[in-house]
Amino acid sequence: MSLPFSSTNNNLIIHASSSLFLTLLFTFIKIPSFFLHGLHTYIHPDDVTPPNPNSSGIKAAIRRPSDTTTSGIKPRKKTHEKFEFDENKAQIFRLKLSHNHLQSRLYFDQFNGAFNFTIVACSSLLIHNLLPVSKDSSGVLPNGTLIPILLGFIGVVRVLFIIVKVSFERSASKRSEKQLSVLIGCLGTIIGFLIVLEVIPNWVFDFGSKFKSLDGYAKFCTAMFMGFLAGLLYVPAAKFARAYWLGTDQIRCNLSMIYCGWFGRILLYFSYLLTVFTSLLWINPFADLIVNKNIKNIKVKNVQYANRITGNVGMSRSDFEFFRLCCLLATGVLNMISLRANLQMFLNEAVLSWYQRLHASKVPDLDYSRAKVFLHNHYLCLAGIQFFSPPALVLFFLGLSRINDNVLDHFPALCNLIPCSALVKEMSLFMGWWVVSILGVLVSVNLALYRQGILYVS
Repeated sequence: MSLPFSSTNNNLIIHASSSLFLTLLFTFIKIPSFFLHGLHTYIHPDDVTPPNPNSSGIKAAIRRPSDTTTSGIKPRKKTHEKFEFDENKAQIFRLKLSHNHLQSRLYFDQFNGAFNFTIVACSSLLIHNLLPVSKDSSGVLPNGTLIPILLGFIGVVRVLFIIVKVSFERSASKRSEKQLSVLIGCLGTIIGFLIVLEVIPNWVFDFGSKFKSLDGYAKFCTAMFMGFLAGLLYVPAAKFARAYWLGTDQIRCNLSMIYCGWFGRILLYFSYLLTVFTSLLWINPFADLIVNKNIKNIKVKNVQYANRITGNVGMSRSDFEFFRLCCLLATGVLNMISLRANLQMFLNEAVLSWYQRLHASKVPDLDYSRAKVFLHNHYLCLAGIQFFSPPALVLFFLGLSRINDNVLDHFPALCNLIPCSALVKEMSLFMGWWVVSILGVLVSVNLALYRQGILYVS
C-alpha cells in the first residue's frame, strides 16, 4: 500500500507535519479525559450528622480518612449500653468523573502526557509502514525514518520511566506485591539467560537463530532487560487479574454495581484470551499445529496432487509470520481499548470492599473500606498508567520491529556496541512478545490462585 507521493523526500515532511499536528491537536483536545469521561467513582459522605440543623445535611467530599476535626486519639470507654448502628454512616455516593475531577488526581499529568505521546509515536510508526521507502536513498533524512525511530525509542524510555516512578509510590501497591515484583524480576532474568544463551532447546521456542548475532555483552543486556520488564509488569498484571475477576463476575456476587456490562465483559474476555493466545504463537509445540510445513515449495498443477493436500490444517510459514504480527498488534490495541473497563473495575473493587464489610457483622467497621475507597479514588490515574503501560510497550516494540531500513548503520559508534539489525528489528519483536507472554503468564497464575481461594479480592 502506498500513498500518492512519488518522491521519498516528502516522507520527512509528512512525518514532521503529522507529528506536529497531532501534538498541537492534543493540547486543545484532552483525549485521556474524553476517554475516561463518565466513569463512576465512589466517595463516602463527609458529614452525615451536622451540628447545625439548618445545613444541607450530607456533604460529599473527598478527604483522607484520618482527617478529623478532633485532635488526638480518645480512648474508648467500656459501656454495657446497647449499640445502635447508624445507617447514615454507611452511605456511599457515586459520581461521574469529568475533566475537572480527573485533573485533581495524582499522576494525571504523567498519564495525560504518556497517553498523548503514545498516540503520536504509534501514528508515526504506522505512517512509516504506509509510505514508500526508497532503498537507493542514503542517510536517514530522505526517507524520514529518523523521526519514527526517535519517537519509538523515546516512547519506550518514557513509559518505562513512568512505571518505575509509580512503583515507588508508597500507597500504590502492597508491600508483598513489591517483594514479589523483585522475585519475579530475578526469575525473569534467569529465564532470559536460559533463552539468549540457547540453553533451552530450539524445539521449545520459535526464535530461530536470532540470538546468534549477539555477542556476550548484548546477551547479558538482553537478559537483564527481560528481568527488568518482568519485575515491572507484576503489579500491572495483578491489577489486570483483579479487574478480570470482578468484571466477569467470577465471584458470583450478582451485584450490578460491581461487574461491568456486556460490552466491557466482552472486552475483558477477548483481551485476556488474545493475550494468552498470542504468547503461545512463539512456542513450537503450539506453532506446529498452525504451520503446515508441507506447503513449502509446493506447486499444485494437477487435481490428483491437490487432493493429496486437501484437509491439511495449517498455513504457510510466511502467512504464519504475518499472522503473529497481526495478533501482537491486536493484543496491544485491544488492551488499550479495555483501559476504560479495567479502570472501572479498579474503582468498583473499593465498592466491593465496602459492601463486604457492611454486611460482615451487625457492627461493621467501615474504616478500612473508607480508606480503600479514598485510595482507589485518589490513585485512579496511577492505576491508569499501570493498565496503559503494557499495551503501549507492545505497540512501541512492534512498530520498531517493522522498520526495515538499516538506519543505525549510519552510526558506527552505536553499531560497535550491539549489532544494529538485531537491536532494531529482531530484538524489538522479541521484546514485544516477552511483554505479552509475561502479562499472560502472570494474569493466568493470579486467576488460578483466585479460583483456588488462595487469593481473594477484599
